[in-house]
Amino acid sequence: MLASIFALSLLLVACGGGDGDESEDTGSEDSGSEEESDSGSGEGSEEASGDFESDQWRMVTEELQGEVQFVYAQEFAKRIEEKTGGAITVEALEYGALGSETDQAQLLQQGGVELAVMSPGFTGGQVPDGQIFSMHYLFPTDQEQIHQILKDSEALNTDLRKKYEEHSITPLAYWSEGQMAWTSNTAIKSPSDWEGLNVRVQESPLMRESYDAYGATVQSLSWGELYTALDRETVDAQENPIFFIESASFNEVQDYMMISGHNNYVAMTTANTEWYNGLDDNVKAVVDETVKELQDWVFDEQKKQNEAGLQAIKDEGSTEVIEFDEDQIAEFREAIQPVHEYYREEVEGIDPELFDKLKGEIEEVTGE
Repeated sequence: MLASIFALSLLLVACGGGDGDESEDTGSEDSGSEEESDSGSGEGSEEASGDFESDQWRMVTEELQGEVQFVYAQEFAKRIEEKTGGAITVEALEYGALGSETDQAQLLQQGGVELAVMSPGFTGGQVPDGQIFSMHYLFPTDQEQIHQILKDSEALNTDLRKKYEEHSITPLAYWSEGQMAWTSNTAIKSPSDWEGLNVRVQESPLMRESYDAYGATVQSLSWGELYTALDRETVDAQENPIFFIESASFNEVQDYMMISGHNNYVAMTTANTEWYNGLDDNVKAVVDETVKELQDWVFDEQKKQNEAGLQAIKDEGSTEVIEFDEDQIAEFREAIQPVHEYYREEVEGIDPELFDKLKGEIEEVTGE
C-alpha cells in the first residue's frame, strides 16, 4: 500500500501536482522573485529570500477544494511563502490525491509528506488517547469555549502531543471545524431512537462503544464511500460538521439532520516529527508563528462555512433540521456517562491522568 502511495506522490510531483495553479492561490507576490530567478541558485538566491534556503513542502488534507481543511492549507501556504520571501513553497493537497484518510496518516508518519491536516479519529488505533476527541458530550457546545480549550489545553498541546510524537506525528495545533451533526432517515430525538440503526463512524473503538450505548450498530467507511452507502441505505446515519454535510450533499439522501451538541469535529495541524525537529531554527519559528496565527483565522472560517451550510440545507428544503433543547441534551448526557467511565477505566493504552487533566481544564473554562 505505502509503495503505491509513494509512487503516486512522485508522479504528482513529476506532473507538477497543481503547482502552477497553487502559486496563484498562495499569493506569491514577493517583488524579488524575478531577480531571484535571474541570479540563479547559490548565495545570491539565499540572500534575496531573506536567508531562507529554497524548499518545497506538501500539506495533505482530508477535504476537497473550498472546504475548511483545504482552505486552511492554502492560507498556511500563502503565509509561509510570504514570510520566506518565496523561498519556501507549500503545495496544498485535497482529499484523495494521496489515498484515503488512513493512507495519508501513514504517509505523514513515513515522511512521504511533510505536513498534514488530519482528524485524530484516524489514528485512534496507534494513539489510544486520541480517541478522547470522539467522546460524546465531553467538550462544551459553546464554540468560543471549545476554541479556547483547544488553543490553551496543556493536556492536549503538551501531554497528548508527546504521545503522538512517539509515532512520528507532531500535532502543532488542534482546532474545531464546528459542531458535529447527525443525519438519518429516522428522526432522532432521544437515545432510544438510535435502536437498530447502522451509523458510519471513523475507525475508533470508543465510537463503537458510544453508539452501542444508544443501541446502534456501527460501520467504518472512508467518507468517499459514504454518499453511495447512504443512498443505497446500507448505512442509515452518519455524523459530520454541518458545512461538510452540505458540501458532500449528504442531505440529499437523508431526511433529517440533528444539531445535537454531542461533539465537535477536531482537526490537527501535524508535521512529520523527524522532519519538523530537523528544521533550522528560523524556519521552525516561521512554521510555529504561522500555525499560531491561523488558530483564530480558521475559527472564523469554519464559522462562516457552517453558517452558510446550515442555511443552504434549510433553503434546499428536503431535510428537516432538528435542534436539540437542553432537556434532550441532558438525556443524551446521562445515557453516555457510562462510556466516559469505560474510556477512563477500560480502554487499553490510555492515560487516565491525561483524561482527568483535560476534564479539569474543560470545567475551568465552562464553570461547570
